[in-house]
Amino acid sequence: MKISISDNIIKHYVKNVYFINGHSYAGKSTMVKMLAERYDMVFCGENYQSGMPDSFPSNELSRWKQSALCYFETMSGWEEWLNLSPEEHWMWIHACTQECIEVEIAELIKRAAAGKKVIVDTNITPDVLRVISDYRHVAIMVGNPEIAAQRFFDREDPDKKFMMEQIKLCKKPEDTLANFNAWSKYKPPLDTDWEHTGFFTYRRTDYENDTREEVLGIFAAHFGLA
Repeated sequence: MKISISDNIIKHYVKNVYFINGHSYAGKSTMVKMLAERYDMVFCGENYQSGMPDSFPSNELSRWKQSALCYFETMSGWEEWLNLSPEEHWMWIHACTQECIEVEIAELIKRAAAGKKVIVDTNITPDVLRVISDYRHVAIMVGNPEIAAQRFFDREDPDKKFMMEQIKLCKKPEDTLANFNAWSKYKPPLDTDWEHTGFFTYRRTDYENDTREEVLGIFAAHFGLA
């Protein structure tokens, strides 16, 4: 039996949560971190639901119920994952997103229980956010997918360094890298229309100058924090 919780009940328990979703490399991670620090909010960064000591433990996931989230445990190796076609990769990401929603909602209810405002770089899709939140608690950030592909490995973090190391170990590293870069440019037939979600939307156009403080002010005003 699958247990479900009505959206109005979830909405009550996450009423102190503020969500940011949208494109990769649009500035979501930076904005969530800055808002948390500036306004003393509970910080939930990218993949927070699986990356904190008190988060839901990965060994409690079920290969039958969360098969996409368990994919790394069942794949033959990193070369298999890195050479998924753009369509296959999108289907896997889509499945992971759907599976993450349940974990995220449970995690956010726990983190909001103390009464502090919570800011989250979320995977929860706009259609779900419409029924568990509202306009003043959600923001969408959109950017240029071409920039995301070009600058993905510019970020100095362990995950991206590890990925590049694995790409170099593949039988045809140049082909694998080209395939990897093609993921961000793939246009699936049923992808989220980030431009027209009905939520407050900020488009990143300046990738050269530091506009963080300006953008922070825009988001603080939208969320009613300032």
